Amino acid sequence: MEVTNEVMPTSRDRVGEMMEPGPDGPIFMVNLLKFKERAEYEDGRTTDLSGRDAYRIYGQQVSKLIRDFGGEITFTGDVTFLALGQVEDLWDEVAIAKYPNRGALLEMSSSPEWQEIGVHRAAGLSGQLNIETVASPFAP
Repeated sequence: MEVTNEVMPTSRDRVGEMMEPGPDGPIFMVNLLKFKERAEYEDGRTTDLSGRDAYRIYGQQVSKLIRDFGGEITFTGDVTFLALGQVEDLWDEVAIAKYPNRGALLEMSSSPEWQEIGVHRAAGLSGQLNIETVASPFAP
C-alpha cells in the first residue's frame, strides 16, 4: 500500500467525487496529520511558530466554525505508538470530526471563513490523510 500525504486534493477526480452527495446521514472524517517542523506561510511572513503551533491556531478556529455547519470535533490525540503494521513515518496527530453529511463538509471548506483560517492549516501541515467514514451497523 502506497500512502501519499497531501495538504490539498491534487486529483481532479477526487475533487469531483467530493462534490457528490455521499452517504446518507452523518460522516466522520478521520484526519491523520503530519506537521512541518517550522510553520511556513504562503504569504512569506516570518514566524517562530512550529507547524503544530500553526495548525493549533487553525484547529481552535475551525472547531468553532464547524459547529456553524452542524458538525463537531469528536476526538483529537497525539500519535504515540504504532502497535500493528509498518509505515515509514508515523503521523503526528489524529483528529476526528463529525459532519451531518458530506455536503456540510464541502460547504464549510468552501466558505470565506474557512479560507481565511485555512492559511494556518497550510502553514502547519506537511501532509495529511482525510478518511471519510460512517458508523458501522455493528457499532454499540
